[in-house]
Amino acid sequence: MAKEKPWGGRFREKTKREVEEFTASIRFDQRLYRQDILGSIAHAEMLARQGIIKKGEAQKIIKGLKVIKKEIERGNFPFRTELEDIHMNIESRLIYKIGGVGGKLHTARSRNDQVALDLRLYLRDEIKEIESFIRRLQSSLIKKAEENIDAIMPGYTHLQRAQPVLFSHYLLAYFDMFERDIERLRDCLERVTVSPLGAGALAGTGFPIDRRFIARRLGFKKVSENSIDAVSDRDFALEFASASAILMMHLSRLSEDIILWSSQEFNFIELPDALTTGSSIMPQKKNPDVPELVRGKTGRVYGNLIGLLTMMKSLPLSYNRDMQEDKESLFDTVDTVKGSLKIFTLLIERIKINREKMLKAAREGFMTSTEMADYLVRKGVPFRKAHEIVGRIVRFAINQGRLLEEIPLKMLKQFSDLIGSDIYKYLLPEKSQELKSSSGGTSKRNVLRRIKRLKKQWR
Repeated sequence: MAKEKPWGGRFREKTKREVEEFTASIRFDQRLYRQDILGSIAHAEMLARQGIIKKGEAQKIIKGLKVIKKEIERGNFPFRTELEDIHMNIESRLIYKIGGVGGKLHTARSRNDQVALDLRLYLRDEIKEIESFIRRLQSSLIKKAEENIDAIMPGYTHLQRAQPVLFSHYLLAYFDMFERDIERLRDCLERVTVSPLGAGALAGTGFPIDRRFIARRLGFKKVSENSIDAVSDRDFALEFASASAILMMHLSRLSEDIILWSSQEFNFIELPDALTTGSSIMPQKKNPDVPELVRGKTGRVYGNLIGLLTMMKSLPLSYNRDMQEDKESLFDTVDTVKGSLKIFTLLIERIKINREKMLKAAREGFMTSTEMADYLVRKGVPFRKAHEIVGRIVRFAINQGRLLEEIPLKMLKQFSDLIGSDIYKYLLPEKSQELKSSSGGTSKRNVLRRIKRLKKQWR
């Protein structure tokens, strides 16, 4: 195998080993080998179709690329640091295996448009896989919601008990968050699947290439319109990193809820032993390490986004070597998101719900006060006046150490003659959540209807 670099013709001195090691990306970009070979096969087909190389030469190149793919997958491909990246490693190996005809593969393209294509192919595949992982998590949320349709819990604002809600309604709030994540990723996919191949280094090429053939061959609907932008654009990567950061934020919020709920102070849920850890010193501990780590990894994904934005913010057009730094951040984001989604699906599936504890908490904290105010409004009292009346009743209950439903009717009437004996049925959490029948509200009928609709959509 020739040891000269593909670009070495202009240079008199051999590249220092320290420079080779510092500039090489093969350590991490070798994971792009499938995309690189797929793009190269499409490029070879196009070159032959356009008469730029002979059909037999293209066949020989394609056969060699497929052999190389198998070598990599078997783990016996000789990756070489001095060849810098996955593109030059594959090309050099191709020339070694099939001779000089392998050098024709790079006709009418540059590593600049080649790496842009590889990244787009990679993200296209990963976005589709991430969507499938989100769907599995959503499915586990639907199942858990349906299994616990009668469980009532406190809903919170400001982390203070606010109004009773169905636990299933709470879970479906996260379902909707993840649905928006899918929408963002799908929207991002529209800008990912644009073929840059044919842009060359930055100016295009004088060869009679067919860029649309390559795009169709690779499953892309569009080709880039400007060759300079094609090789210098990483907006699609930034958009993916941004969508991933928002997705991780949603997972982190769910993590926080689970961590709180599983604490002895809340005791709303119990996490499975198989998905928790213990303490090296305190025998009684059962730690929620999975959601804690997801919460921590969220900051890591944020950091990847900020790193990419910072890398791109001052780059002049067009391609700059700084852009090599995009890959590790992207790869780490993909791995972190996929790993977090997979482990969270397992966690949701195996969580045990403490319904009695949830309901007990929902009965405390005067959380049906709004129902009492609405009761007075139905009697003709303006809401602001009703709010003030109920506020005084709550203060009285606190001083008496009683729940609202424990206050005798005679005492309630001291605050308003409009309060009748029928008030007590509105003060129960079970009745409270059923009254929330407006579209999107927490009533059991609404939630069951939503679950049925979602299950029907996924058949």
